[in-house]
Amino acid sequence: MIYRHHIAPPRAFSQFSHDLIRHPRLPSDAVRLLTWQLSLPDGARESLSRTAERARIGACAFTRAKRQLKEEGFVHERRLQGPGGHWVTQQLVSNVPLSAAEAAKILARMPVHTPSADASPQVAPSPRIPAVGVPTPPPTDGHSRQGPRENTSHRPAEPERKPKSEPNPGPAPETPEPSEAARALIAALPHLSPDLRRIPRGMHAELARLVSRWLAAGHTPTAVRTHILRGLPDDGTPVHRPGGLLRYLLRDVPPAPDPDATPIAEHHAPARPSSRLAALRECQGDHVQATLFRPTGDETLCRRCIDSSPSRTVHQP
Repeated sequence: MIYRHHIAPPRAFSQFSHDLIRHPRLPSDAVRLLTWQLSLPDGARESLSRTAERARIGACAFTRAKRQLKEEGFVHERRLQGPGGHWVTQQLVSNVPLSAAEAAKILARMPVHTPSADASPQVAPSPRIPAVGVPTPPPTDGHSRQGPRENTSHRPAEPERKPKSEPNPGPAPETPEPSEAARALIAALPHLSPDLRRIPRGMHAELARLVSRWLAAGHTPTAVRTHILRGLPDDGTPVHRPGGLLRYLLRDVPPAPDPDATPIAEHHAPARPSSRLAALRECQGDHVQATLFRPTGDETLCRRCIDSSPSRTVHQP
C-alpha cells in the first residue's frame, strides 16, 4: 500500500500538466530541464545550458534532453542578427507542444535582446575589485631600486651635457578628404575578391582617405587594386578582418612610377629560359623552322633527322 500526503505551497509554486510530468517519451532529465525553465520568473533570460548547470545535468545528458524536447515540440530555437550586428540565438520553451509555424509566430513578436541584455541577474558577474596601489612600470636600467646606500662606482663623473635644441616641429599634415574616385574604389572592393566582402561600413571613410593619398601621389586606380590583390593571401587562408588588412596595405604610399621611364629590367636583365627549355637543344638538320629536341648524349640531330639520314643502313631479312 502507498499513501500520499500533499500540502499546497503558500508561495513560489508553478502549475504543470500531468501529461507533461507523465510524458511517455521524455526521460527524467528532459522533464527536469523543462519544468525548471517553466518555473523561472517572467523576464528571466537564463539559457537552457545555464539551467542544466544549475540542475546538475551533465553535458551529454543535457544534449540528449534538449534534442528530445525539440523533437516533442516543447523547445524551439532560431538564430538571427540583432542590433549592432550581433548574432543571437532565441530559445522558446513552452508547457505545451508547438509546431514550427506556431513557434515562429510567437518568436516574431518577441524583442531581440543584445548579448549584454540576455544575461540573467542571477548569473551576472560581480564587479571586480581593483588591486591595491597604483601600477608602476618596471625599472629599465637593470638595477634594483633598493641598492646600496653608498656610491660604489669608480668611473669618473661625466660632464653635464646640455640638451640639444630640437627644431620646432611644424603642424601635422592634414588628412585630405576622400575623393569620389577613392570612394568608388572602396565601394567596388567587395566585388574584387570574396575576401573583401565583409569590410565594416564604418571603415569606408578611413580607407577612402588612404586611397586618396595613393591617387594624389600619382598612382592609378588599377595600380591600387593590383597592390591590394597582391597583398591578399593566395594559400586559401581566410581573411577574418579585411578592413584591418586594407589599412595595413594602404598605410605606406610608395612613389608612383614614371610612365616615360623605361624599366631597367628591359635593358640589362636577359631573358632566362624556363627549366623545361633549358634541357632542350636545337637540331642542326634541315628544317623549315627551328626544331628543339631533348638529347640523350652529344647528338646534334633530332630523332627524325637521324631516321631519315642516308648513311643509316637498314637490314632486311
